[in-house]
Amino acid sequence: MTLFTSKRIAEYLDVTERRVRQLRDEEVIRENRPGLYEPMDTMKRYIRYLHSNGNGLNDERAKLLGVKREKAEIELEEIKGGLHRTEDIERALSTMLMNFRTRITAIPAKLAGDLAKMDNQMDVFDRLKQETDEALDELSNYDTAFAAEERGDETEE
Repeated sequence: MTLFTSKRIAEYLDVTERRVRQLRDEEVIRENRPGLYEPMDTMKRYIRYLHSNGNGLNDERAKLLGVKREKAEIELEEIKGGLHRTEDIERALSTMLMNFRTRITAIPAKLAGDLAKMDNQMDVFDRLKQETDEALDELSNYDTAFAAEERGDETEE
């Protein structure tokens, strides 16, 4: 029986000598003597090893296809309007909160004169409640903020 060196086995398997040693350490291939390998047995063992790990490659390809499919579905939902980009949501929320802040901070200046003339505490309460409810209603209507952003984007172009 002819034995080959790890260098020659590496050439036949199209791997490095270091990889041959790794395969030996992983007990994929077997040394007949230190540094010497029986070529047919080594090739059979290496082919079996590749086949058993080939399923892993197929699994990876299947995962990749799944990710590509998921990405396509997300893009389709975005095109249909069912999804929004994070940047768009952040911009819309920022617009909503800035508008809310503006409305809340404007209440004292807007109502000071009217409230000063009122004698009935219930009327003052009702007027303040009406203004705060209008400001809060704006927060509950996110479609308005998205529409305002879209109109703003169109005017910028």
